Amino acid sequence: MSEEHLQKRRHCEQCQRPLSVCLCLYLKQLHSPLQLIIWQDPTEARHPLSTAPLLHKSIAGSRLVVADTLQPQDILPSDDLTTTALLYPFTHKPPLTDTARGDIKQLLILDGTWRKVRRLLHLNPWLNDLPHIALNPAEPSRYAIRSSRQRGGLSTIEAGVAALEWLDPVNEYEPLLQVLNKMVEIQQGFGHKG
Repeated sequence: MSEEHLQKRRHCEQCQRPLSVCLCLYLKQLHSPLQLIIWQDPTEARHPLSTAPLLHKSIAGSRLVVADTLQPQDILPSDDLTTTALLYPFTHKPPLTDTARGDIKQLLILDGTWRKVRRLLHLNPWLNDLPHIALNPAEPSRYAIRSSRQRGGLSTIEAGVAALEWLDPVNEYEPLLQVLNKMVEIQQGFGHKG
């Protein structure tokens, strides 16, 4: 086996990507006053181009949980569900308002395709009771290597950055997207299209 082939197969301990496409130079880590919890669908966790691990590594103290079903006490720090906002565009109730966002201490993001996320919501009906954030992105997703059938669909790292910026307007989270830009650039160099 050639040295180049072995290098491609080895993974970086930090970003968990093959050494040939390591993203560590582009990962930035920020502290947030909010606790970020990313709940990843188990099949999405196996996707090599998932952005949830990048978001997790970008926010100090964040948690990445992979599961089909959980109870609130499994992932949330308190019984008070009113302090956790779920990033999901529910239609059965209005989203969190500007005035209520100051009460939020935790941001919960479900990671997976829209179909997988709806499945998590179906398996975990308690999620429907959480206050929620609905994004309305002004620009299309930068994540050109995977496509979304949902109008205005964003990658998990883009959605997380947008939600954190809305909940915490004091801090700037946009620099975290540099790692996404680099991942897309690398994959497009291989001729990968969404």
